Amino acid sequence: MRMLSEEYRVPTDEEWQEFLGHFERRKVSIGACGRAFGTPCIHEHACVRCPMLWPDPAQRDRLVEIRDNLLARIAEAEREGWLGEVEGLQVSLVGAQEKLAQLDRRPASRSTVDLGIPAFNAPAAPRPQRPAEGT
Repeated sequence: MRMLSEEYRVPTDEEWQEFLGHFERRKVSIGACGRAFGTPCIHEHACVRCPMLWPDPAQRDRLVEIRDNLLARIAEAEREGWLGEVEGLQVSLVGAQEKLAQLDRRPASRSTVDLGIPAFNAPAAPRPQRPAEGT
């Protein structure tokens, strides 16, 4: 059995800074990475390919630019006969297209809805009083 004191100990300043820094290091140009704390990046920072990238709607134009650039690079690689390059670029293109589709599936606006204040049509009828015991 694990000692509770170890599980609930106060983290050192270094451990706390490492934990907080994790979230800052997960911000990338087109969104934020949802990888768990302390896990390595298996995509070697090819974030557009990663299913854990949560794209930022404000970066949609940048993502379109990336997609268009990938299309141009694929065309160049095909012209030059760089088949290995074509394959890798196509994987990234599929990722970029999926990120754009992910943004398109999100609601356009996340605003609050005013439900108003409930209105009561009539005051509640008074409850009948029970006779006191012994009367």
